[in-house]
Amino acid sequence: MNNKLHILFICGWYPSRVLPTNGDFIERHALAVSLKHKVTVIHIITDTNCKNDIEIETKNNKNFTVHIAYVKPQKKAINKIKLFWKAYQLILKKVKKFDVIHLNEIYPFGILAKYTAKKHKVPYLISEHYTGYLKSSKIKISFFEKIISKIITKNASAICTVSNYLSTNMQNLGFKGNYVTVPNVVDTEVFYPNKKAENSLKLVHVSSLKNEHKNITGMLRVAKLLETYFDYFEWTFIGNNGDEYLQFLNDLNIKKGEISFLEHQSQKKLATHLQYATLCISFSNYETFGIVITEAIACGTPVIATETGVALDLKETGFCKIIPVKNEEILLQEILNHKTTFANLDVSKMHHFIQQQYSKEVISHKFSLLYYQSLKK
Repeated sequence: MNNKLHILFICGWYPSRVLPTNGDFIERHALAVSLKHKVTVIHIITDTNCKNDIEIETKNNKNFTVHIAYVKPQKKAINKIKLFWKAYQLILKKVKKFDVIHLNEIYPFGILAKYTAKKHKVPYLISEHYTGYLKSSKIKISFFEKIISKIITKNASAICTVSNYLSTNMQNLGFKGNYVTVPNVVDTEVFYPNKKAENSLKLVHVSSLKNEHKNITGMLRVAKLLETYFDYFEWTFIGNNGDEYLQFLNDLNIKKGEISFLEHQSQKKLATHLQYATLCISFSNYETFGIVITEAIACGTPVIATETGVALDLKETGFCKIIPVKNEEILLQEILNHKTTFANLDVSKMHHFIQQQYSKEVISHKFSLLYYQSLKK
């Protein structure tokens, strides 16, 4: 079965005028699917700048249509639910007949997906990225949310987790279903090797820079220790201006290293930083995937990462050194040993590996197979 389908993406996260980069990994999934199928995206989000109760914006581009409803904030939860429901119904009226629902975020948007699937007699599958399902996460899932989520996962044709690590954690929560790992997309036309001669150690870290999640202070302490071994090095943190770490940095008093914080970067600018780096460092306390790890490898830059998310799936590649969570001493040693650990890397092979596993064409094909299988049931 190779016929073109109409896939309805129902998204709890998606880039919008409120949060321009929120759920950009879902957008890349949807764009990948649109290589083979017609895609319609639905996203609803609260916007404090709304003048009306509901404001709907629609963007059309060939096979790709995005409907985003912005709703005015409500003091009472019941009023918020009513507005979200009304906005969803208004958007759904704009959507022509669809074949499969692709849900992104089990709860609460899974309630909409299950209702719509039953009403329109179509299957639905799930893509999940949520760190709250990880045992190591501090996010607590309520009893009610667990019950609803179990119903939604049980009735899905497939549950597509972005890593085997997330799949294991979700199953440990009792979310039963047909699990398939479909990772995040790496744009291999943007992220490719372009290595230059290195005169000094250049480290890069890319994330939200939230300390509880990404352990920024742990990396900064390691940066201080690097002064013992290097007369000069650079460590660039990309994600925000790092103002919350200024006092911590002042107290560390790093003199031999250049520590810089940069705001969120475009994909092209990010690729340049990764190409420029000696190593990419991911020191997360928990992670469902960790897209920058695969983007760095696509650029021919080796990675040191904690035993979380996609890093565990890359353990045998030789491109990513796995270290324990929160172990600053081992992070330091692996940075010092990087020339030995990554002595024989072939950047072309690194890029080709990512192309074969994470390119938009590969992900589009994986989802297509799941869509066709769901229609046979």
